[in-house]
Amino acid sequence: MAKNKVRRSTQSSEYHAEDYLYSVVWSPDDDAFIGRVLEFGSVAAHGETQEKALREIRSAVRYALEDLEDNSEPAPEPLGRRSYSGTLNLRMPKHLHRQLAIEAAHEGVSLNQWINTKLAAHNRYAPLTAERAG
Repeated sequence: MAKNKVRRSTQSSEYHAEDYLYSVVWSPDDDAFIGRVLEFGSVAAHGETQEKALREIRSAVRYALEDLEDNSEPAPEPLGRRSYSGTLNLRMPKHLHRQLAIEAAHEGVSLNQWINTKLAAHNRYAPLTAERAG
């Protein structure tokens, strides 16, 4: 099996380092860019540039995947490959529920649609389209 692939023991699909969610930020304390991967919380790497930090963190994930495979341990499922139902049960204070219901009525939409609209307005990763709001 290629070095950048690992087979999860409970799934037949392979995970690659490129399947995971990365972030790279500048760290004044380290005087370097720090790369992190969401699904491997304890793995980090640094670089002089954003590109180098991203290359380094991906390399670290490749090694982590190899280590997991060598020890017959499952790799974390990449968030981008996880299945989501689209249903979420949410608890909130009564006063917030009331305020949202009033706002939804004022806008002439369902409470569900109003909450989706408000969440989408604050989602920095993927803006909500009318088709996805359906």
